Amino acid sequence: MALRATIYKIELNVADMSRHHYATYQLTVARHPSETDERMMVRVLAFALNAHEDLNFTKGINDADEPDLWQKDLTGAIQRWVEVGQPDDKRLLKAAGKSGQVKVYCFGGAASRIWWEGIRSTLARSKKFEVFSFDQAQTQRLAKVASRNMIMHVTIEDSTLTVIADNQTFTIGVEPWALNY
Repeated sequence: MALRATIYKIELNVADMSRHHYATYQLTVARHPSETDERMMVRVLAFALNAHEDLNFTKGINDADEPDLWQKDLTGAIQRWVEVGQPDDKRLLKAAGKSGQVKVYCFGGAASRIWWEGIRSTLARSKKFEVFSFDQAQTQRLAKVASRNMIMHVTIEDSTLTVIADNQTFTIGVEPWALNY
């Protein structure tokens, strides 16, 4: 018998000072059995950084043809493709062909830096990519407060996220490695 995804209900309050975007989202996040709490929470942070009424979680790990998040327009065209982790270059180039913009959020510390150096020149062929890296120590701390019903407040200012969850405050840096490469 296959293991099922664990469902998380998250009330996400976003205050993005850079984009002047302030909203509350009722999220249902499915954590695949092979996914860690850290990766799931990074998906939520990626949602906060790209928050929009048309942004949605996808089947992600369960479907190789879908990203972790995407934003589609009214015609169904993909405007924004958002990946978490260290996807391979073929996947990212394919995503660039299907969407207007591709964003990648890494959280693996030194391993992410090695991944990025390995695919950087390949991605230089397209101007659709933005790549960011989260401070791994902070995402690991945030993962420890993941619960199936939670309220998160995320304030975004420049390259810093202030996250309040489970009565704890986290300051999480996000470093841009490539902007519209």
